[in-house]
Amino acid sequence: MNSPSIPAYHQLMLPILQLTGDGQHHKLADMIITLADYLGLDAAQRAELSANGTQLKFNHRVQYAAASLRKAGLIQAITRGTYRITAQGLQVLGTQPLHIDRAFLMQFPMFAESVRRERHLDADSTDLIEQEHTPKELIHILYTGIQKELADDLIDTILGASPAFFEKLVVDLLVTMGYGRGGRLGRSGDGGVDGVVQEDKLGLDVVYVQAKRYQRTQTIGRPAVQGFIGSLIGQGAQRGVMITTSRFSKEAIDYARSMQNHKVILIDGARLTALMLEHGVGVSLEAAYLLYKIDRDYFEID
Repeated sequence: MNSPSIPAYHQLMLPILQLTGDGQHHKLADMIITLADYLGLDAAQRAELSANGTQLKFNHRVQYAAASLRKAGLIQAITRGTYRITAQGLQVLGTQPLHIDRAFLMQFPMFAESVRRERHLDADSTDLIEQEHTPKELIHILYTGIQKELADDLIDTILGASPAFFEKLVVDLLVTMGYGRGGRLGRSGDGGVDGVVQEDKLGLDVVYVQAKRYQRTQTIGRPAVQGFIGSLIGQGAQRGVMITTSRFSKEAIDYARSMQNHKVILIDGARLTALMLEHGVGVSLEAAYLLYKIDRDYFEID
């Protein structure tokens, strides 16, 4: 009797939703074992590596399926790698769906918006070559999608950490970007300032930092930026960086730009994750691929 093959990631969505249907907290590592047992996967299949040779194929597909359900709002991440079903997820289970796939999830605005934002192709698609893209274009599309998915995961991980850790993270990022020595203030009565970066050894040129760890759907308005500038004035400072996991309103951005005597940089969640990826903060290299072309100068080909 042949063992069942490893399911495509979309075939794991309904089992994951059913598994979390008890309303309890479920760790991803535990779900992987439970689903592997349920599907009857043998030891070889559980140890099978993905195409890049760095991940366990089944584990990766469970993780991707869970991330898709999360983006649709059917489950939520309680802490890093721990999920719980949402009220919307329970409603879906109540309809007794026969399957859940990407097309099914498109009915949920959060997932549809994520797809539009990421322009991401299915991980298990079998018809990539039939698309109107060259292989090089497909590589770029897939790479971009993976990077945007990673950026989403970074925000989720940050939201699952403590506020103190986020303050440390933003200072670490600025220091890695070359802004000199820095550290958290981390004390009460700090005047709305969470960290400081000293650009010179004597501390004569100082940048103050405020870190706001908000849900990605929350918008920071002009009053919060005004309050931060008030904190800078209280510190006798002229420059500051305000960093958030969410986003700034147009009024907040316009106000920061209009300041004559104070230079305030606003960094939203999208730019924050882009900078973390660019400077290698909170991430590590998983795989690297080199794309070569023929050196026609070497062959002296006209």
